[in-house]
Amino acid sequence: MVKIALISDTHSSLPENAIQSLEEVDEIWHAGDVGDPMILEKLPKKPLLRAVFGNIDDQHLKRELPEEVLFESGGVKVFMIHIGGTPPRYAKGVKAKIKNHQPNLFVCGHSHICKVVQDKELGVLYMNPGAIGNHGFHQIKTMLTFELDQTVKNLKVIELGKRGRI
Repeated sequence: MVKIALISDTHSSLPENAIQSLEEVDEIWHAGDVGDPMILEKLPKKPLLRAVFGNIDDQHLKRELPEEVLFESGGVKVFMIHIGGTPPRYAKGVKAKIKNHQPNLFVCGHSHICKVVQDKELGVLYMNPGAIGNHGFHQIKTMLTFELDQTVKNLKVIELGKRGRI
C-alpha cells in the first residue's frame, strides 16, 4: 500500500499546516502551478515527489519538470497534467490522451476546485485537489490524501483554512 498526498496550485505559498500531512506519506504529487521553485525545496524530503509544471510556472520550472507524467504507483496507472478540464469537458487534447494512455486515475489541477469523480465514459477516476496556495479565487485551501493498493482507498479531503494574502 502506498500513501499519497496530492496538492496543486501552490502559487509560491505552502501552508505550514500542510507539512505534517505531507510528512506522513510515501509520495507527494504536485499537479502544477508551483510558482517559486523554493516551494519544491520546502516539501518534506522523505516522500517521493512527482510533479508537473503549470501555466504560471517560469522557464526554470519548465526545464526541471515535465508537462505531463504517466506512471504506476501501488498497482494503479496514473496520468497527471496541470490543465485537464473536468469530466465530461476536458481541456483540448486531454480526452484523447486519456483514451490513449488508459490510466486508472487521472490527476490535474488548475481549476482551484477540489473534485473527485468517476468518469464512467472513459473508465477513469478523476482527481483535482483544488488549490493549496493563497493566490486564486478559491475560498478554502485544500489537498487530498489517499492510499493506493490496486485501487484508491481511504480518500480524504484536507481543508487547510481560508485563502489569505501573502
